[in-house]
Amino acid sequence: MGLLSLLDLLIAFLGLSSFLYQVVCVITSFAAKSVDFPDAPFDKHYCVLIAARNEQKVIGNLISSIRSQTYPSELIDIWVVADNCDDSTAQVCREAGCHVVERNNRELIGKGYALSYAFDNIIESGYSKKYDAYIVFDADNLLDSHYIEEMNKGFHAGFNVLTSYRNSVNLNENWVSSGSALWFMRESRFLHSSRAVFGTSCHVGGTGFLFSREIMERNGGWKFHLMTEDLEFSTDCVLHGDRIGFCSKAMLYDEQPVTFVQSWRQRVRWSKGFLQVFRYYGGAMMQYAIKERDFSAVDLSLMICPLTVISILRLALGIAFAAMGYMSWSVQLVSVKSFFISAGTGVLILMLLAALTCFAERDKIDATNKELFAFVLSFPVYMLSYIPISFVAIFSKPQWKPIAHEGIAQEGGKAEKILKESVLARQDQQGSQEQLEKTDRKEKESAG
Repeated sequence: MGLLSLLDLLIAFLGLSSFLYQVVCVITSFAAKSVDFPDAPFDKHYCVLIAARNEQKVIGNLISSIRSQTYPSELIDIWVVADNCDDSTAQVCREAGCHVVERNNRELIGKGYALSYAFDNIIESGYSKKYDAYIVFDADNLLDSHYIEEMNKGFHAGFNVLTSYRNSVNLNENWVSSGSALWFMRESRFLHSSRAVFGTSCHVGGTGFLFSREIMERNGGWKFHLMTEDLEFSTDCVLHGDRIGFCSKAMLYDEQPVTFVQSWRQRVRWSKGFLQVFRYYGGAMMQYAIKERDFSAVDLSLMICPLTVISILRLALGIAFAAMGYMSWSVQLVSVKSFFISAGTGVLILMLLAALTCFAERDKIDATNKELFAFVLSFPVYMLSYIPISFVAIFSKPQWKPIAHEGIAQEGGKAEKILKESVLARQDQQGSQEQLEKTDRKEKESAG
């Protein structure tokens, strides 16, 4: 059948292109020197924006880690949009000295709408004129003490949009959390770092990203409301010629889902969002890639292209055509066999990717070698579950639902360790600054 042959060629081209690109990125990340930004003055005023829904258990930790940044606290304002909350999230944030806006809208649900509401309030209040850039976080995040200092360097280097390194506080909890955590670490270590070397654009990942006032004003605040508003934002940036930079030294930690049900629901929403972005932006992105000869657009087109959906469609059509007598079952069985061989090869490749990530980022992973070995073995299971997830996403109408976060703040836990390190780093910086001022005063007195 001509249609099936065409789909086979398309799948082979997309699959091989994606595989080779991953190989090139992995090699580049090991061979090339990482792209770092030079020191920059502390002269930019940042607005930290947090969209939170029933996050009273964890948002206090994030606020504490922001307050403990080495970047001057007087140049950081925190805005929280308490979105359809049924708990004390708004009260916790007000008591911590944050700007808080409360939103109650059960019709327009999602992070994109919450961010739009927050920006509307920031603009109407006149505060938008004082901020040089905006940094977006999820309420369950924790920050390395130098996070904003490092993002400030990237902003001074000329990037109007930046993404950062995404680590996790609970990678070692179970195979579900480790699967998600390793996926994000792989993206930061191999893909984003290589894009920085190539000079092409990255994409933002839902949290831990910065964009300038100019970008905000161009968009009239925030105008992205698809299921994956972060990917929609990234696509819009690339279509406007904005290069999204990667700040490898700005590290955040988020809390991954720990049950398969939570993870399934979250990834169905993500998969649906990818389909939405491809539907609304795919054609324009491919046209832009050809017209402008922009590899960033090619890269993003490969990312949003629904390869898994096309593969499922090809398999279903082959079975249907064989059942209706348009082709022999023997021919179709060959295609099914090829599908499972490809899946088996994919398992080995995924295990290798997970192993390489653990090897390259061992100093950033809080887990034993025994745990990491188990997580490498389970990583393909986590990733292959995207096959049924992608199929379900075609027909589903997922709603944005919050994932319950517990904060992982038990005594001796990673969250507690990160918070303590942030406070100590802040104290060390203040102590160094006071010592410099004291020395300077003595030198002036001696000169006088």
